[in-house]
Amino acid sequence: MLSLPLTALITLLVLLLLFATGLNVGRARSRYGIKAPAVTGNEMFERAYRIQMNTLENAALLLPALWLYAGFIGDRGAAAMGLVWLIARVWYALAYQSNPAKRGGGFGLSVLAFAGLWIGALWGVARPLLY
Repeated sequence: MLSLPLTALITLLVLLLLFATGLNVGRARSRYGIKAPAVTGNEMFERAYRIQMNTLENAALLLPALWLYAGFIGDRGAAAMGLVWLIARVWYALAYQSNPAKRGGGFGLSVLAFAGLWIGALWGVARPLLY
């Protein structure tokens, strides 16, 4: 069996982040009186909702790249870039909630971490095919 404990830990933390953004949306629904299935009606609720959706969209890209990198390149590198992604997404979420115009730094850093994982995973997959 392949042992990738650091990548597994990052995956669990990504899931925790997704859960936290979901809780934040639920809390915002209650606070601002937004009844399901509505997703508009109060700017602060809409920010929380967009944070959740953007994080979910990005996690769907991150997780396969994270695991492919871990399997083909290594656990430590995957976990390091996954941790950078997590920190960047928390930065993004906090910035977006307070002032959407300031979300760019967290977004940019998360894209760089994803790109590193994706390029590494592509190299890991392609390398055996080249030889």
